[in-house]
Amino acid sequence: MENTKKIAIPSILLILLWTYTGFDKIIHWETSRKAFHNQTFPAELAEVLAYAIPITELLIALLLLFSVSRWWGYLSSILLLTIFTTYVGLIWVGAFPRVPCNCAWIMESLGWAEHLWLNLVFIGLAVWGLWHREALRKCEIHGE
Repeated sequence: MENTKKIAIPSILLILLWTYTGFDKIIHWETSRKAFHNQTFPAELAEVLAYAIPITELLIALLLLFSVSRWWGYLSSILLLTIFTTYVGLIWVGAFPRVPCNCAWIMESLGWAEHLWLNLVFIGLAVWGLWHREALRKCEIHGE
């Protein structure tokens, strides 16, 4: 039972993160879409991302919800958070001429350093969840 709780903690926190950010972009659709178009990439890509990012965030939350797909949810979380963290890091070091943000409501108040650390914490949670999930699976296989 203890191993199950360890796995549940990171998945619950990641589900909350992805559900919150995904629905926030959908609820505030026009603001979110405009923010994507204010990014430093081409307008065509911004339009695709305006749809793809919230859908992806909600799909990751769904993957994390079910034990059969949780491994993919953790892996997807690590991948998407790494992309976001890289982008935030590039903004923080001044790699772009302007500083756009398409963050969920609560996260808009964070500075770039705080964004970076928050993303790193969530990456750590996803890695922890993935590692514990694999450890539990190995124990089940070996009958421990």
